[in-house]
Amino acid sequence: MQASKSSRAKQFLPFDALKGLQEALREKEIEYEEKRELSEETLNELDSIFNRIEVGCKVKIKYYKNRKYNEIIGLVTSIDLIKKKIQINKEFNISVSDIANIDIK
Repeated sequence: MQASKSSRAKQFLPFDALKGLQEALREKEIEYEEKRELSEETLNELDSIFNRIEVGCKVKIKYYKNRKYNEIIGLVTSIDLIKKKIQINKEFNISVSDIANIDIK
């Protein structure tokens, strides 16, 4: 009995015996940063800057998310003092506690 060409070709398809290993290895290659504790002086400075920010201001914010520091430049679209969050460009919600630096442009 002879196997058809398509069934014979299937035996040569790549086989991933350790499914998910490649993804796990790629994730390990990403370097993560620890969140740094800010000094009392820096916290006071950030608080002062934060109190001057209004909706519509253009800002540059360095913040901690997903185990690394990110930077965004955009317009402040909302400030929620109760939840302590600031929204940039109507899509990025940043917790005030994650902010490492703010510049008003």
